[in-house]
Amino acid sequence: MELRHLRYFVTVAEEQNLTQAAKRLYISQPPLTRAIMQLEEELGVQLFLRHSRGLELTSAGMYFFPQAQQILKRIETLVEDTRRIDKQRKVVFSIGFEPSIFYGQLPTLVRRLRKNKHVEVILHELDSNEQIQALKTGKIDVGLGRVRIEDPAVEQDVLFSEPIVAALPSSHPLLENSLTLEQLASLPIITFPPGPGPSFASLVHSLFYLHGLKANTVQEVNDLQTALSLVASDMGFTLVPEQVTQVTREGVTYVVLGDNQLTTNVIASRRAKERPSAIMRLANIILRELVNNRLTGRYPPRTSQQPTI
Repeated sequence: MELRHLRYFVTVAEEQNLTQAAKRLYISQPPLTRAIMQLEEELGVQLFLRHSRGLELTSAGMYFFPQAQQILKRIETLVEDTRRIDKQRKVVFSIGFEPSIFYGQLPTLVRRLRKNKHVEVILHELDSNEQIQALKTGKIDVGLGRVRIEDPAVEQDVLFSEPIVAALPSSHPLLENSLTLEQLASLPIITFPPGPGPSFASLVHSLFYLHGLKANTVQEVNDLQTALSLVASDMGFTLVPEQVTQVTREGVTYVVLGDNQLTTNVIASRRAKERPSAIMRLANIILRELVNNRLTGRYPPRTSQQPTI
């Protein structure tokens, strides 16, 4: 099996049409047809059903399609990293992260890793679901997210849990209170659109639902900075992980909720059963130290009330 066979197959599967796939690949249709038939013969399975209107993946083809995509993406990453290493003589270490985690001690991890002159640290902003795929294709070496996702190719480690806090306009009359979800349910909330899988956005909505409440959503935004700007504009409040309180924003005050059981996890994801490299071992040591700093109180929050850790 040659790489071109995989590229041809993926393109045909995406287009579901040999003519259109051939145009994308800049080849004529007959050699493309032969290549697909050779691939099917080598695998001993039929990958496509041929119809007058086009092609349709068989059950075997539907299984083979995402696997082939991952192989091609991993090779692409391998080529890019190899060229970068040749150019800079450095080991590439890629970290995937959710934005809210970057406000905690992730910058410290990056800064300490970069002290090694032989290491180039690359950051990718990815949600928890995207991190799993990025690990499997080799795009990242470790992911720092908030959602546990079952996948045999990935192992996950809960580093710690942190309180969920409310970001309110600084002029809000409830700032001096120990807020409850019941109180917040009557206020306009700025939320984040839920994605196709578990996310912090879905967690926020489930918090209200599990307490028999409904969030009074006034606006959905795609990023945290926009949400805080709307809070500062007195449009409503938003719920954020406690790490975000490290961000000082004029017009925004963070308040801890009265129910300290409302928490969100910080989870490290790595490829399963993979022998850790020297740089991965160093990253793990730094992570353990940073987590210990937090658990022993050497990472003070800036909320108006001290959360329970």
